[in-house]
Amino acid sequence: MTRPSAPYRYEGQAWRAGLALVAGLDEAGRGPLAGPVVAAAVVLTPDRRVKKLADSKLLSAERREALFGEITARAVAVGVGIVDHETIDRVNILVATRMAMIEALRGLGVEPDLVITDFVKLPGLTCPQRNLVDGDRRCATVAAASIIAKVTRDRLMVEADKQFPDYGFARHKGYGTPDHLAALDRHGPCPLHRRTFAGVWRQGELFVLED
Repeated sequence: MTRPSAPYRYEGQAWRAGLALVAGLDEAGRGPLAGPVVAAAVVLTPDRRVKKLADSKLLSAERREALFGEITARAVAVGVGIVDHETIDRVNILVATRMAMIEALRGLGVEPDLVITDFVKLPGLTCPQRNLVDGDRRCATVAAASIIAKVTRDRLMVEADKQFPDYGFARHKGYGTPDHLAALDRHGPCPLHRRTFAGVWRQGELFVLED
């Protein structure tokens, strides 16, 4: 089935207004029960566009990997931010997501003229931002960022599966699938699980988090 491509509508508006460096920003991993949240920022310009970008959730793993390589090769700049599960438990997932996004913007190595996000508003930016509902489906650079974030996080969870093979991280990437919940029933949480997430403590067991 053909997936609709995210257009360059918002980038085009910015480019015509003289805002040359438009950074799309998105995250992967807000919902899983284990592992980090990963954000990515991508700057594309009119002469370095990537075709057929789409929300990473609408793409196969093979297509995401192919686009990952194309984006990293063609983008003016790519930045990635990673915030681990322990920080997520300490500050909550929304704050951790914003932390990862700020880290991704810092990793660009360039100052964007405009940041477009998938609805998440970031405090303290020195440039304008536009927060779009369903930004990863409506805006090409945000879609590119969603692909970079998703592929990066999936690779981390495949590595985590080698360290903790009882949980199936390579298959479900930490999301609360039936087989993941069954593994939690059998083995309890591993060091990568987010102790503050309901799917982890759903059986009523309390976990004390160290300061």
